[in-house]
Amino acid sequence: MRGEVLHYDQEQGFGFITGADGKRYTFAREDLRREMALARGDAVEFQPNGDRAGNIFSVRTRMAGPADSAAPASPVRSLPGSTPATPTHFGRNAENGTAVSTGLWSYFWRGLTTNYVNFSGRARRKEFWGFCLFWTMGLVVAIGVGLTVDLSRGEGGADEPIVMLGLVGLFFLLTFLPWISLIVRRLHDLGLTGWLVILCLLPYVGGLATLVFALIPTQAGDNKWGPVPAGVRL
Repeated sequence: MRGEVLHYDQEQGFGFITGADGKRYTFAREDLRREMALARGDAVEFQPNGDRAGNIFSVRTRMAGPADSAAPASPVRSLPGSTPATPTHFGRNAENGTAVSTGLWSYFWRGLTTNYVNFSGRARRKEFWGFCLFWTMGLVVAIGVGLTVDLSRGEGGADEPIVMLGLVGLFFLLTFLPWISLIVRRLHDLGLTGWLVILCLLPYVGGLATLVFALIPTQAGDNKWGPVPAGVRL
């Protein structure tokens, strides 16, 4: 299968490849057909085995033959009036090609759609606070609508705000998984394990721990959870 190197740590000997099928595969140094220097964006061929990539080789190395190594490379010339070919990209590079928005609303919307249960990758501080902002606004709207309906029923002041409680409960239920996945990706962005999300769920200390993780800047450089999120200035 054709793929593209998303991240490779030469010293640690591990990395990620985004395949043409849209999936992300992990690999280690021993999965390379031979020792080679890989960089983000390099095109490779590999054999998928579940979530693992094996028998990896560079497309450029694969295409080069004995005659190519003996003869000097000739420059590629374009025909008059033709458009230079551009390499095909997969995964994050493909997203960069389509100019993924880094606005607060875009982060919130992706958190409720494509990133609903996405526990891989990294989330910058802006993504966390953007989701937090619009989540709070949504909670206020749910409370306001519920109270309005409860008051309009006009069945006496002793009744409990059933509609409001129902809407708030439904809102929390629908946004629970996006919150957990967001915190996991925020931890990944700091170079920490996502299992620390358990600390954020504990009573009393959970809110403080979440606040601390939300304020720490992005870890410089790529880590084993992926490259630096788009829009981050280091």
